[in-house]
Amino acid sequence: MSAEIMDQIDEAVKAVEKDLEEEPEFALILGSGLGVLADEIEDPVVVSYEDIPNFPVSTVEGHAGQLVCGTLEGRQVVTMQGRFHYYEGYSMQEIALPVRVMSELGCEGLIVTNAAGGINRDYDAGDFMVISDHINMTGDNPLRGENPDELGPRFPDMTQAYDSTWQDLAEDVASEQGIKTRRGVYAGMVGPSYETPAEIRMLETMGADAVGMSTVPEVITANHIGLRVLGISCITNMAAGILPKPLSHEDVVEIADQVRPDFIKLVRAILQEFGKHEDV
Repeated sequence: MSAEIMDQIDEAVKAVEKDLEEEPEFALILGSGLGVLADEIEDPVVVSYEDIPNFPVSTVEGHAGQLVCGTLEGRQVVTMQGRFHYYEGYSMQEIALPVRVMSELGCEGLIVTNAAGGINRDYDAGDFMVISDHINMTGDNPLRGENPDELGPRFPDMTQAYDSTWQDLAEDVASEQGIKTRRGVYAGMVGPSYETPAEIRMLETMGADAVGMSTVPEVITANHIGLRVLGISCITNMAAGILPKPLSHEDVVEIADQVRPDFIKLVRAILQEFGKHEDV
């Protein structure tokens, strides 16, 4: 099994790197309605997930389903324009594979974004939340099963799953850009059904500020590998029971579209700031 996992990663890496002239420094995972940032990449090399061995394929509206590699604010990036979810029927290990591939391509840091429901009653739809921590409510873990030493430690530390220096930097950059941010805890659920009001009350009691159906597997995997992580949630709706309004994916995409200019401005400014500090 160890050899099989390593072979899968190696095959995927070879399929992507053959078209790259430079190694990427940062991996970006773009959530529902936020994939438009990949269109900003200069000199893009685009690889469809369907053309990458062992890669899953995105099936969700708002997820283009391709890797876009190139330059953004002077930094070399590889971007997942569309991600994979547990509720699509993929295993946690399949969801983890792209993060491992991007690391093997050369990335040392991961910026992961998502659309999330607001639990914290001080939040509003359209807010950005810098993720400080997460609660894994999926009942699964991408590291479950055999653990080849080449991939990372058997028991990785998750004390600082989201890099605290990067959290501070993101908030400072947002403030300079006139963009309001929150900082809070993200709860990862299985989906695809939205949570019930009772489940949201439970998560609120547990200390969650926002809830979604992604991110947690990728961040666990990134920590296993040793990548530094910055997570940003776009609060696209208030969670069930917070407001007397039914939830819909169309509303999620609509709000993501509305905040698109600020989202692009924020991530570009963060990458630009990274360029000023070699030690970040």
